[in-house]
Amino acid sequence: MYFHFSSLLEYFPYFLPAAWMTLEITMLGILLGLVLGLITVFMRISNKKIFNLPAHAYIYIIRGTPLLLQLLFIYFGMRSMIGLSALPAAVLALGVHNGAYLAEIFRGAIDSISGGQMEAARSIGMSYPRAMVRIILPQAFKRAIPALGNQFIIALKDSSLASAITINELLLKSQQLASSNFMMMEMLTIAGMFYLFYTGVFTLLFHRIARRLDTSGA
Repeated sequence: MYFHFSSLLEYFPYFLPAAWMTLEITMLGILLGLVLGLITVFMRISNKKIFNLPAHAYIYIIRGTPLLLQLLFIYFGMRSMIGLSALPAAVLALGVHNGAYLAEIFRGAIDSISGGQMEAARSIGMSYPRAMVRIILPQAFKRAIPALGNQFIIALKDSSLASAITINELLLKSQQLASSNFMMMEMLTIAGMFYLFYTGVFTLLFHRIARRLDTSGA
């Protein structure tokens, strides 16, 4: 068995649409996850059971089941009910999955802020929501940057599971091409190169954001 290095350059352009699809699913999924994570963390830290019990249940269920199961559950369940297509189903599954993990990241960051800061803000007449937005959240966001970067990279790699519902992302594209040219290792290598490139870029980006915000001094 020979590895055809020349095929890497030859087939590289065929992966570009799939590489864009991978990035699109990741970005949309993480944005949805950020929204769900912020909503969930506020419900999670609420003293009212009507809010924190559903948040607890959501986090427990999502963190306790694999993403592939959630993806298939959403795709086949929503398709039978409202005719949801594969791409929205993949984005929804990735967003719901990341929302639970991001909520815990935000909660940990919020808990790391001294309670005295909230008390001081309330003592000068700030309402709880205003103190949270003006005082607590900016500091918590700074401290959460490293963990957010890690979760973003995890979401990027998790996007490969979208191949299970025929989304033409990098992994599925490599399998499709390999079925016709019989060069599985070469095609998987090209897909891996794209993942490594994305991971390197996002790692550098979040590292620079963390340095710019000076998270160590928050």
